[in-house]
Amino acid sequence: MKRTIPLILSASFGVTLLAGCQDQPTPEERLDAYIKLWEKQDYDKMYTYASTATKKEYGKKEFIERTKQLSKTLDIKKLSVERKKVKEATDDEKASLPVRISFDTVAGAVAYDKQVPLTFEKQGETENWFIDWDSSFVLKDFKKEDKVQLETVEGKRGDLLDANNKPLATSGKGYAVGATAGQLKDVDQVAELLDRPTSSVEDSLKASWVKDGQFVPLKTLTDEATVAKLRDIPGISVKETEVRTYPLGKAASHLIGYIGSATADEIKESKNKIQAGEQVGKRGLEQVLDDRLRGKAGASIILQKKDGSSVTVAETKPSDGEDIPLTIDATLQKKTYDTMKEDPGTASAIDPRTGETRVLLSSPGFDPSEFMSGISQARLDELTQDPDQPLLNRFTSAFAPGSTQKPLTAAVGLKSGTLDPEKAYTINGLKNKIDGFNVTRIHETPAPVNLHNALVYSDNIYFARSTLEQVGTKAFTSGLEALGYGEKLPFAYPLRASQISNDGTIASDGQLMDTSYGQGQMLTNILHLASMYEIFLTDGTIYRPTLLQEEKTKQVFKKDLLDAKDAKMIRDDLYDVVHNGYTLPADIKEVDVAGKTGTAELKKAGETDGKENGFFVGFDNDKKDLLVAIMIESVEKEDRGSPYVSGLVAEVLKQNR
Repeated sequence: MKRTIPLILSASFGVTLLAGCQDQPTPEERLDAYIKLWEKQDYDKMYTYASTATKKEYGKKEFIERTKQLSKTLDIKKLSVERKKVKEATDDEKASLPVRISFDTVAGAVAYDKQVPLTFEKQGETENWFIDWDSSFVLKDFKKEDKVQLETVEGKRGDLLDANNKPLATSGKGYAVGATAGQLKDVDQVAELLDRPTSSVEDSLKASWVKDGQFVPLKTLTDEATVAKLRDIPGISVKETEVRTYPLGKAASHLIGYIGSATADEIKESKNKIQAGEQVGKRGLEQVLDDRLRGKAGASIILQKKDGSSVTVAETKPSDGEDIPLTIDATLQKKTYDTMKEDPGTASAIDPRTGETRVLLSSPGFDPSEFMSGISQARLDELTQDPDQPLLNRFTSAFAPGSTQKPLTAAVGLKSGTLDPEKAYTINGLKNKIDGFNVTRIHETPAPVNLHNALVYSDNIYFARSTLEQVGTKAFTSGLEALGYGEKLPFAYPLRASQISNDGTIASDGQLMDTSYGQGQMLTNILHLASMYEIFLTDGTIYRPTLLQEEKTKQVFKKDLLDAKDAKMIRDDLYDVVHNGYTLPADIKEVDVAGKTGTAELKKAGETDGKENGFFVGFDNDKKDLLVAIMIESVEKEDRGSPYVSGLVAEVLKQNR
């Protein structure tokens, strides 16, 4: 995009002058004093050095203000003026001394030679050498009648690409769709085609600045079929434009984000690396990687001559931003999002062999193009007040993991040598009081109630007792920390760290038991949850999760968390969870799914009903090439529960075949 800024009307106001006076100095001494002021850009004092002829031509106020404006707009820095030595350059009343002028501008470095004329004359009571200034003191070849223009050209923004080089964010052809105020009749049809509420379109048309006959922008689209339908509607206008496009739309909106015009604060914080009107990342990876994606603008300082010709004084070419390939699989990301049917929740999928992130999403998403084209306050209010919270990025948050924590609790006990997997407990009923704390389970577990059956039938009471009586607080806390709890995940996108508790400690037996099955104050990030399940497929190793293809894969994040024998034992237990325990939708013929459900109860103490988040973490037990974690909020509705989520994970694994 090219922008042209008229800087000054004529050369007569784009100058720098000097001031000061000594007792009968030589022209060289006088110019040296002037140069010191010149390099400091002290325009007030510089003006006192101007000859009578110069002062007659240029008034002090206009001269100073315009020169300062020009210096600021062109971003003139590192101004240096070097006087060259000459054998003879003066007579009694006139002198001409050569200088080398150099400085940096927004359009690059400028350097040129200049003869500085001086006149010996009397001003008031003072006789001295004064500067005969002309416009070329400011820019080379600058004449009085010239106009100065600054043209900037933005570098092309780099693309975000998926693991197969499919675009996730790219520059492409778009269509700015708008209505001619006062001429659009069928607002409902337009709103439907734009996928905007009718009230939102009406608000745009009724904005305070709108007058009949004006073009009112409504949305920027890339779908040509929709644009073709809109063109046929009376009162609609369509203009072709270059836009940033997001092929996955809502499915990757929280991960990829969007761009928009830089604000004054963003420009200030960038220390002028960002120019007014430049497009910058506003959210997601567009923001996280903005410094790399954003091209560097080029600029030209141009003198427009009276005869219509032009002279380029300085020029820098724009440089394009980087194309950055991600580890994300665009097809799988979209299929996962569609599988979740825009239910509030979050999902991650990783390759447990390498640590590469294949899916990372928050549901529901939003349409990035709404924000790029300028979202109305009414529409923004509608989104922020939506109970499903489409603007909330859930994959950066952390949630109580529920029973998906149980295999990890078992791993901690096995690794520490404190948990005997064969030890069986006699448990009667669905509620037990243990050490003064009530613990409940959903179903009775078939005897023997050992680790295998407790995992398969998700027995809270077993995990509460075994963690309290065998593992203990110290070994359990240390084991969780070894898994990465309380530690920031080393990931290219900032994520909230998983926590054991609010202060990182377990203060009571009741809290220990709650935490053993993923309740209490425990919170787990969805990507971290998937990463921790790698230990059952890697014999105890968690790889550093990667998002950028440039990152080295198979970097060890945590190791020696489980030996091969115990990893296989729990992996087999997770297979039985799906195929030999309670009937789960994840038990499908296309994929041998293994995994664990989890239901996190969010009700307050004393409440019998409350919101429930459903989890399932699963993998293909044959291929072992993808590990998927999905959380869906409010699974208590329609009695879906966490088994419903297991079916979603199974569908994603099937799509990966």
